[in-house]
Amino acid sequence: MQTTLNTQIAFDGVGLHSGRPARLVLRPASAGTGIVFRRVDLSGDTTIPAIWSNVIQEPLNTRLENGAGVSVSTIEHVMAALAGTGVHNVICDIDGPEVPILDGSSVEFVRKIVTTGLRRLGAPLRAIEVRETVEVSHGDAFARLSPATSLQIDFEIDFPDAAIGHQEKTLNMANGAFVRELCDSRTFCRNSDVDAMHKAGLALGGTYENAVVVDGDRVLSPGGLRHSDEAVRHKMLDALGDLYTAGAPILGRYTGHRAGHALTNKLLCALFDTPTAWRWVNCDASIAARLPGVGVNIADLSVVA
Repeated sequence: MQTTLNTQIAFDGVGLHSGRPARLVLRPASAGTGIVFRRVDLSGDTTIPAIWSNVIQEPLNTRLENGAGVSVSTIEHVMAALAGTGVHNVICDIDGPEVPILDGSSVEFVRKIVTTGLRRLGAPLRAIEVRETVEVSHGDAFARLSPATSLQIDFEIDFPDAAIGHQEKTLNMANGAFVRELCDSRTFCRNSDVDAMHKAGLALGGTYENAVVVDGDRVLSPGGLRHSDEAVRHKMLDALGDLYTAGAPILGRYTGHRAGHALTNKLLCALFDTPTAWRWVNCDASIAARLPGVGVNIADLSVVA
């Protein structure tokens, strides 16, 4: 059954890349709305459905843009929170071009969503069932969707900095796994890349408080890591958020090897360009029990930061 929030909730902060202050307000929405962003600081056509065909492929974040050229960026962390807590319909009002980065993870979004609670809307929920394997690649990176009875994420990364190195992790995203295992894992970067990003006009709002910064074998951010494999967990968090731009929960196994935002969107494009590779399924009780967010409760938050 489709859901929305019980009441509206708000978040204040700055954009990671723009450095601009922004307020994001998540508002309850009716069945069939989906996840929709609205730029309340602009006039005209400011509504942007969070759907794969509105994604502009960029390497460092996920940006949506509508036909009028209105955009909002860095949506992946709030999208992951909505997917991981089972929110299907919400209006995301924002007064700037970028979603607040908060602490660099999804945990603040999750905490307020779970505390606020969800309202069942009485309308049936559909999911996207992957029926054939679809894969895309770029250089030595690839992303793949293959058939599975629930959403599973399998990710592998490899960085020269010893503080990250080689990491891999696999999770079945059912039964609140996102909240317990991934939601508090922060975005990360290499200290050697910071100057280059600043020169490109990116990461202007980045600090040691909203990103894990590594330099060789050192973690420069105060307090160190929340998990020894926090980097790969954050990549899985990003993947869940980006996959939710499919427009519905996915039943399938996502495998990412050095994959990022652009490659995941390219994978969704390939999936929907292959009619035999997917189909809509109505979520009966047995299917619904395997979706991310089902069964999440306040107690799940006790194990995260």
